[in-house]
Amino acid sequence: DMTTAGLFLTIALMFIGASPGGTGGGIKTTTARIIASCTKAILQGKEEVNLYQRQVPIPLILKAVGVLFGSLTTVIVATTLITITDPDLDFIQLFFEVVSAFATVGLSTGITATVSQWAHLILIVTMYIGRVGIWLLMASLLGDSQPNQIKYPEQDLLVG
Repeated sequence: DMTTAGLFLTIALMFIGASPGGTGGGIKTTTARIIASCTKAILQGKEEVNLYQRQVPIPLILKAVGVLFGSLTTVIVATTLITITDPDLDFIQLFFEVVSAFATVGLSTGITATVSQWAHLILIVTMYIGRVGIWLLMASLLGDSQPNQIKYPEQDLLVG
């Protein structure tokens, strides 16, 4: 049995997942690195994100944010749905199962056999979403992006 801290650390590592050239799931190490570097640049008051003496283009940063947001949304929705179908499950073990399914890792805390058929179905759908890739799934649902014909003025908003 792993401690809660051990489970949570494993969840974080599974969510980040493998490098892009590998077959592992997760958001990918490069996406996590771009998000971390973007956060660092924001905290330092910089206007650009640099990695390894190269500037990261804005479209790539937006793609990384989209992957992170879509992945978090998928995991949160799947976890919430399973807590509704199986309210007696231990939350950290359930969260572990969902992230393992999303990242197509194959690890389990042993509760998979005890969950309802609805929870199994939710885990299966989560595995497919994780395997296909959140970016490909979002792109297929939203269609091809068309270049903007209209350029809107910039607006400063309060963030945080």
